Amino acid sequence: MTLFSTKSQHDYSDPLDPLGPEELKLAVELVRKAFPDHKYSFNVITLSEPAKYEYLGWKQFPNVQPRPDRVAFVVVLEDGVSGVVEGKINLTKRCILDWQQVTGVCPIITADTMEQTETLVRNDPKVQEQCIISGVPADQMDHVYCDPWTIGYDERFGNSRRLQQALMYYRSNEDDSQYSHPLDFCPIIDSEAKKVIAIDIPSVRRPLSKHKPSNFNRKDAEQEYGKMREVKPISITQPHGVNFTLKGRYIEWQNFRFHIGFNYREGIVLSDITYNDHGNVRPLFYRMSLAEMVVPYGNPEYPHQRKHAFDLGEYGAGFLTNPLALGCDCKGVIHYLDAHFVRHTGEVQHVKNAICIHEEDDGVLFKHSDFRDHFQTTISTRGVKLVVSQIFTAANYEYMVYWIFHMDGVIECQLKLTGILNTYAMNPDEDTNGWGTQVYPQVNAHNHQHLFSLRLNPMIDGLDNSVAINDAVSGEGLPGSKQNYYGNAFTSKRTVANNVKEAISDYDGSTSRTWEICNPNKLHPYSKKPVSYKLVSREVPPLLARPGSLVSNRAGFARHHMHVTPYKDGQLYPAGDYVPQTSGQPSKGLPEWIQENPDENVNNTDIVVWHTFGITHFPAPEDFPVMPAEPISLLLRPRNFFLRNPALDVPPSRNVMTSEVKANQEKSSHHGQDLLKSLTDATSRLAFGETFFEQNDGQKKDCQNCH
Repeated sequence: MTLFSTKSQHDYSDPLDPLGPEELKLAVELVRKAFPDHKYSFNVITLSEPAKYEYLGWKQFPNVQPRPDRVAFVVVLEDGVSGVVEGKINLTKRCILDWQQVTGVCPIITADTMEQTETLVRNDPKVQEQCIISGVPADQMDHVYCDPWTIGYDERFGNSRRLQQALMYYRSNEDDSQYSHPLDFCPIIDSEAKKVIAIDIPSVRRPLSKHKPSNFNRKDAEQEYGKMREVKPISITQPHGVNFTLKGRYIEWQNFRFHIGFNYREGIVLSDITYNDHGNVRPLFYRMSLAEMVVPYGNPEYPHQRKHAFDLGEYGAGFLTNPLALGCDCKGVIHYLDAHFVRHTGEVQHVKNAICIHEEDDGVLFKHSDFRDHFQTTISTRGVKLVVSQIFTAANYEYMVYWIFHMDGVIECQLKLTGILNTYAMNPDEDTNGWGTQVYPQVNAHNHQHLFSLRLNPMIDGLDNSVAINDAVSGEGLPGSKQNYYGNAFTSKRTVANNVKEAISDYDGSTSRTWEICNPNKLHPYSKKPVSYKLVSREVPPLLARPGSLVSNRAGFARHHMHVTPYKDGQLYPAGDYVPQTSGQPSKGLPEWIQENPDENVNNTDIVVWHTFGITHFPAPEDFPVMPAEPISLLLRPRNFFLRNPALDVPPSRNVMTSEVKANQEKSSHHGQDLLKSLTDATSRLAFGETFFEQNDGQKKDCQNCH
């Protein structure tokens, strides 16, 4: 529809705001000034968030506590130097706080590096030789493409140098989809030396398919189907404006207030989330984000065991984010927020429309009708929801991330997966052995999972919180017993985790398991139960890779669906700070923190909740050549938090009371229908047109009688 802007003379900046373009330029300048003899390549420059209690102290007493300085976290690379150099720069005071070399790690892979990789691969003589063996014409090397992936981990090379693996494809035309023509070999690239160091060639060769490409652009669809189907547009208007206000990066909407951050790795970060409960501003969460994800593939044949991408820790949801387009990626009355990053040269990259903020109709919020007067006594209230979203592309897959706020106090995290299946070559009539599906002639799409790690730092009515596991269980006692004579009893079994070890748990569908994030110091006056937000998440497959596998070792966070740890500044990433080329021995991140002190208290203290959720994907032909969006969602629902339904003050769309029905019946001769319109109301007449009613004369008369 349209965009709107919020301009103000006031300074609404906040210490949690992402670094702006001028701050990024300043960080580059300070590094170059401090180290003039080093030719650094910039990998990451991002906000180093202030310590939690420093920030909260300033928020509570801004006239007493100093405002936290703006600090940049910097990762740079230097030719011939292993590992990375990382540091912190105080931008407020314009000084280097810390600068050190970190060995035994590899940096996140940026778009700059991936672009270089495709050129290197195309020009390598040995790669060209394999292309010709596979069936690519010798004069069509410019038709060869690759998706650069991190190598995961390969015991032949370790992590002493920065490596990538190239998943190879062919396009007969630049507009074709390469994924219907995969090649069967895999080059290994040394990113620093800028050369191919090995090529993994399968024992069974699979020549390039001769089938025509399976494409999905409009031109190709029209050629195949004749014309596109007719779809009448839906217009979304808000003639009175939107229900939210934005002051700097803080948004206020329907009693919610929160800060919208964004960084190279997690993408959207929501912080300082509160709810104004009739004048009482109540804290909910200090910080929430998607902290990591892993996509393990299920083909055990070499070298496919390396295919398990950590798309956040190895590439970054922020670095991969799309500039969003009005009417396509977002629809309605939109407000956008931009993003800024630093390229390897130190140049600032501007990503326009990185974050979309808009409202959508949320359907019926609540409704009730009374059968005693033919359902004329009724109340029906429709809701509106606020959506804060981004879309990022990880090679073949698109991930659409939606943080959704509802009028009843619910917070929803919804992901939609689309894009294109990762594919591999196969011979005609080859047996996939159950590890994949032939989705197109000679195209094998391997089984895989998408497992996400949600990081929550709750502040449910205060800093000290706990987590309880809630299970629906049958009541004790068999039928005929005194305590359960009729055998129909059931209840909720509530188990509070006292320490880190006890908090480790998995979803159990047989008990409809949920996790209650609560404040044990605040009880609801009616239920006498702790105020809480309940995590309702039912799309929670287990990690299918065996314990001790490379994937399980590297993605330790995904071994269980729930972990709880004490809050500590800096513990943000459950697979470790540096993910590329980790061996998983030992497992980094969350497993390390748990192992340090498994008996550490997590009951009635400042905690972090880590939840793994996602899907297991067995590909099918309907997923190809481009996959219809598949949604995954979880809810954070208030339980015993509000005195009663917090949405009662939302104006109802329709509200007819019993007294009104009776008064109308006394005046009306058309008993029972005066306050209820026909199912075919004026809107339906508009939708179907008069031709419909001419063919359905009875419905037309019924509609006219009701009006």
